[in-house]
Amino acid sequence: MSTRLDVRPPAYSPAADDEAAVARETMRRVNRRLLPLLFALFVCNYVDRTNVAMAALQMNRDLHFSGTAYGLGTGIFFLGYALFEVPSNLMLARMGARRWIARIVISWGVVASAMMLVRTPAQFYAFRFLLGVAEAGFFPGIVYYLSLWYPAAQRGRALSRFVIAAPLAAAFGNPASAALLALDGRLGLRGWEWVFLVEGIPSVVLGVVVLVVLTDRPEQARWLDDAQRAWLAEQLRRDDEGSTAPHATSPLRALMHPVVWSLAVVYLLRLTTGYAYLFWAPTIVRDALGASAAATGLITAGVACLAAGGQLVVGLSSDRTGERWLHAAGCVVVSAMGCLGAALLPSPLLQVAALALVHVGEQSFSVAFWCLPSTLLRGAAAAAGIAAINSFGNLGGFFGPYLTGAIRDATGSARGAFLVLALPALLAAALCMVLRRRLAPAPR
Repeated sequence: MSTRLDVRPPAYSPAADDEAAVARETMRRVNRRLLPLLFALFVCNYVDRTNVAMAALQMNRDLHFSGTAYGLGTGIFFLGYALFEVPSNLMLARMGARRWIARIVISWGVVASAMMLVRTPAQFYAFRFLLGVAEAGFFPGIVYYLSLWYPAAQRGRALSRFVIAAPLAAAFGNPASAALLALDGRLGLRGWEWVFLVEGIPSVVLGVVVLVVLTDRPEQARWLDDAQRAWLAEQLRRDDEGSTAPHATSPLRALMHPVVWSLAVVYLLRLTTGYAYLFWAPTIVRDALGASAAATGLITAGVACLAAGGQLVVGLSSDRTGERWLHAAGCVVVSAMGCLGAALLPSPLLQVAALALVHVGEQSFSVAFWCLPSTLLRGAAAAAGIAAINSFGNLGGFFGPYLTGAIRDATGSARGAFLVLALPALLAAALCMVLRRRLAPAPR
C-alpha cells in the first residue's frame, strides 16, 4: 500500500504581494527624485573643492607659490569648514533641507568662481577659508537627509550612489580642468583662472534647481501617493523603534557623546591620508611620469573610476551582511598599503599604481562609515552628531596636504610624506575594530 504525500504550495498572500509592489514603486520614485540631483550636487561640491589640485599645475608657477604655501592654502579650507559645520547642520534640521542646501550650494559656487581673483598667498588662504565656510554643512546635511528617506536596510546602497559622486567628480572634473588649462591666454585669462571661473557656475545653477525639486520630508512628498507615503513612514517608524539609539537626546548632549568623538577621530585619521592624495596626486603623477596636464587628468580620472567601483561594491556588501565596521576597517588598510607602496616602490609606474590604492580605499571607506552615526543617534541629535564627526574629521584635510607640502619642500619628494601618511590609515583601522567590539550588534 503506497502512501501519497500531500505537498501543497505556500498560500498565496495578495496583501504581501501588494505591499511588495508598493515598496518597490515607493523606493523607485524616491531614488529617481532624490539621487540624481544629490549626485550632481556632490559632483559640483567635489570639483569646486578640489579643482585647485589641477589649477596648481599652472597657478603655483605663475604666482610663485611654494609647496608649503600651496599645502597650507588647500588645507585652510577645512578650518572654515570645521568652524561652521555644526551650526550649519543644525540650521538644516530647523529650516529644512530644501532652503538650506540651496543656500549652501549657491554660496559655494560664487566663492569658487571668485578664486580666479587670487594673486598672493594671503588672498589664496582667504578665499580657501571662505570656500570652506560656504560649503560647511553640505555633506553631513545630505547624510542626515538620506536617513529621513531611506529605511536602514537600504541606506548603504543609497549612500554609495551618493558618495560615488566624489571619485566620479575627479573622473569628470580632472580632464575638464585640463581642457580649461589649455585655454591659457584666451580673453586675457590664464588657464587656471578659467578653471575656477567656469567650474563654479554649475553650482549656482543647481542651487536654484534644489529650491524647485527637493522635498524636506516624506510626508510632504506630493510625488508619492497616500499608500506610498504610508508605507515609507511605517518602515522608518519601525527602524526608529528598533534602533538602539537613545530617545530624546538633545543636540548638545549628542555633541558630548564619547562615541561621536571616537567616530570623529576615525574620520580625521582617514581624511588626513585621503586629502593628501586628493590635493597632491596630480602634481605627483605629473612629476613621476613626466605627463602633460591632459594626461595627468586622464590618469587621475581612471583612478577615480576604480574608486567609484569600490564604493558600489562596499555599499552592496555592507548592506547584505549588515556589517559596517569590518568594511570600514578593511578599506583604510587598503589605503595604508597604497601609502607604503607609493613611498617604497622603486618604479614610478608602480608608485602611481600604489597611489590608486590610497584613493580606492579611502573613498570606499565612506560608504560603510556613514551608515554608522544614524544607528547611534536620531533626530536633531543625529544632525548634530553627524556634523560634529564631519567637522572634526575634516581637519584631516588641513593636516594631510600641509604635511605633504612641507615634507616635499624639505626633501624634494613626497615619498617620505606617504610613508608618514600610512600611520593614520592604520590607526583608523585599529580604532574601527575597537569600536566594533564595543558597539556593533551581531551581524544579521
